Amino acid sequence: MVMFSASDFFNGTFWERLHGGSTHLPIALALTSAVLDGIGSLVPPGKIRENFRFSGYFTLLLAALGAVPAVISGLMLTHWDAFGSGVILLHHYFVWPSFALLVALAVWRSVVRHRPSKVGFSIYLIAVVTVAVGISIAGFWGGELLLNN
Repeated sequence: MVMFSASDFFNGTFWERLHGGSTHLPIALALTSAVLDGIGSLVPPGKIRENFRFSGYFTLLLAALGAVPAVISGLMLTHWDAFGSGVILLHHYFVWPSFALLVALAVWRSVVRHRPSKVGFSIYLIAVVTVAVGISIAGFWGGELLLNN
């Protein structure tokens, strides 16, 4: 069992661990959502398509919810500097648009549910793949931050 002291909480060790631990699940879920929805758009209409799309929606929702602790802990690490410089700035170039689009897509899917038009769902697929790529690139730059420390 890992114990934290009050000084760990204030000097960043706690936030570093929380951020590192909380970022991987939303990344994996966003990638999974894109794959599930992509497969769901390729299979013939029916129960299997509905299951893939529901799973894509559910993983997207979990990714958006799971991204909130990652964002808060990241902001705590940067002392609420939403931009930064150097590698942190590169990380933030991809984090913020990916996070905003992830939340917007989760809201859109929650409103539309299983009734999107073909065009709407096609645009959604492009957007969810964009999120998956953006969040992966942000993760790369986040890893670079660790390697450069």
